[in-house]
Amino acid sequence: MDEIHKKIKDIRLRNGLTLKELSEKTDLSISFLSQVERGASSLAITSLKKIADALNVKITEFFETESNNNYLVKIEQQKPFKIEGSDFTYVRLSGEFNGRVLEPMLVTLAPNQKRTQTFNHPGEEFYYVLKGAALFNVDNQEYLIRQGDSLHFPSTCSHFVENVLDEETVLLCVLTPVIF
Repeated sequence: MDEIHKKIKDIRLRNGLTLKELSEKTDLSISFLSQVERGASSLAITSLKKIADALNVKITEFFETESNNNYLVKIEQQKPFKIEGSDFTYVRLSGEFNGRVLEPMLVTLAPNQKRTQTFNHPGEEFYYVLKGAALFNVDNQEYLIRQGDSLHFPSTCSHFVENVLDEETVLLCVLTPVIF
């Protein structure tokens, strides 16, 4: 429990938030948050949950130790999976460690895969075409990206992707925030 106050401050600073901004997101006073970060005040679990939500981290991150680090992801650990409601196939490429903010994945689009839904959410997205081509629509602007091309945009923009080819397309995707 002694390290929670340090982790809160580290994550807040890493996210570029001031105490005032964290206060506005949590409805906790600046002076209280300052005391928490200095270890001068105890913290109820409900307040910790508010802070975790405002910092976009799981509450368990405050209790994890650095010994959970797993930087290497071997090819045999990279298992394809699908998400309910999505036709994409994903392969998670990220290591495991506290404070991770990037979510790197391989995304495979089936031949002639059409748009299934439009997204917009906090964060950023970066795509690099490893194989094939993809048609992205970002804020109603179309971008046809082919093998070797990349696209980087704020995820708050409405966006979707389609495979315009008769063969599968494979994308390297790096996004924030961490979702898996």
